[in-house]
Amino acid sequence: MNKKTTSIVHAAVIAALYVVLTLIANALGLANHAIQIRFSEALTILPLFTPAAIPGLFVGCILANFMTGCLPWDIVFGSLATLLGALGTYALGTYTLGSSAPAKQYPILAVIPPILSNTLIVPFVLAYVYRFEGSIPYFMLTVGIGEVLSCGVLGMLLYRTLAKYRKNIF
Repeated sequence: MNKKTTSIVHAAVIAALYVVLTLIANALGLANHAIQIRFSEALTILPLFTPAAIPGLFVGCILANFMTGCLPWDIVFGSLATLLGALGTYALGTYTLGSSAPAKQYPILAVIPPILSNTLIVPFVLAYVYRFEGSIPYFMLTVGIGEVLSCGVLGMLLYRTLAKYRKNIF
């Protein structure tokens, strides 16, 4: 397979995985609302392995939000939060951070962009689109905790597993 085809396949598989994992979390009542633990957000570590993860995560989030019944503004801004997080993870994995060691050597840094982007954007969606009871700081806390669990804990577990097979998969 040529490189372009491989990249498209990777993006499509990542999008499909994002959708399936979000649907599972949604079935458990964890994908939407003030407290969110989307298993699919663990996939935001994937831009460290392949740039194809960026469109894969973005498209996957759009589809997952649509399929779980999110309102249009949530589909737009929630997906943009995931896109910004993926771009940040890719940037940290591509560029150095003021030292000679790239962020790929410190993967824990790569979970910061998706945690921050979702913690800063999604609470406004919850407050203004869904009009949930609670304050923006409360939603930042609940979404932030969910993102730390999804991106931080699950994402790092995924990273450690995939790093062993990097050359075979990506």
